Amino acid sequence: MAVPKRKTSKSKRNMRRSHDSIKATNWIEDSETGEAVRPHHIDLKTGMYKGRQVIKGRS
Repeated sequence: MAVPKRKTSKSKRNMRRSHDSIKATNWIEDSETGEAVRPHHIDLKTGMYKGRQVIKGRS
């Protein structure tokens, strides 16, 4: 079984964890409706994706 030879310092531990934080999601304004939407996601209200109808909308 592998056992560390030395204790990992607080600096090394925190440097390893620097990329583990939760990132804020990126929102863009829809060109047609003006609502905030996630990029590369289908708008479930209208069923549009990249300017074309992909699925039937909710309304």
